[in-house]
Amino acid sequence: MVGDRGEARVASVRLPGTCGEWVQGTLDGVPCLVSCAIDWFAEVAVSLDPAASTWEVPPDAPKAAVALRLALSARGVATSGGRLKLTNPLPRGRGYASSTADVAGAIYAVGRALGAPFRPEEAAALAVRVEPSDSTVFPGLALFAHRDARFHRVWGRLPPLEVIVLDPGGEVDTLAFNACDHHAALVRLASEHRDAFQMMEAGVVEGDACLIAAAATLSARAHQAVLYSPLVEECLALAPRLGALGVVRAHSGTLAGLICLPEDGSALAARAADRFRGIAVYRRRCLGEWE
Repeated sequence: MVGDRGEARVASVRLPGTCGEWVQGTLDGVPCLVSCAIDWFAEVAVSLDPAASTWEVPPDAPKAAVALRLALSARGVATSGGRLKLTNPLPRGRGYASSTADVAGAIYAVGRALGAPFRPEEAAALAVRVEPSDSTVFPGLALFAHRDARFHRVWGRLPPLEVIVLDPGGEVDTLAFNACDHHAALVRLASEHRDAFQMMEAGVVEGDACLIAAAATLSARAHQAVLYSPLVEECLALAPRLGALGVVRAHSGTLAGLICLPEDGSALAARAADRFRGIAVYRRRCLGEWE
């Protein structure tokens, strides 16, 4: 747990944020998703101090604190002390996967600090005990049963893609949203979800950016029946005219995004900023894998 001379053992982990999910819905009745990871990162650092008997944890990070305890317990560490530090620029409640960055980051950092790193499937199983989690708990593009971690499938690399993130502010309480009964709507949408997941997987296998964007757009449109967003509706209507390949959204947040090829990102960002006045606009690279 600590170095040979009893000094503190420190480890840090970076996890990406997201622009919502490429696809989210159910497969054979199981809720699952594929997160749209972007190049905007949060960092979690854990310092294990042999001289401390308590933990210094940010007071505004209760989920990370729970994850810390779960990770220590999973590695058989009943008592210890130290410090948990979060450097997380991702706004909360909008669909940036800020909570997953905190929770999964804490789990991974504890494992590394202890010299017993967690495998992604171990970290995922612990993370969902705190709350439903994003697939960014895995170090690459993955289909993930985000409520109970009963399965995951790593899908491989994305073709080069960017997303123009449209952030209207606001917040969705993800715990309250996930506690709501969406069963009837999900049953009605089951065939559309399956089509979107299959289309997304085929797009990744074939390296087809247009197919991936079509899958995301299908999922974004279908989810209007679960969580309606005027911004998503506007994006769906305007995407072809603005030159976007399609639309991606936060399925339990406020974000929406316009998908494009990297060479079109600058022009699309300018057109989006002109059209969506009063909304923050960011140009971000979509990630297929990360550390």
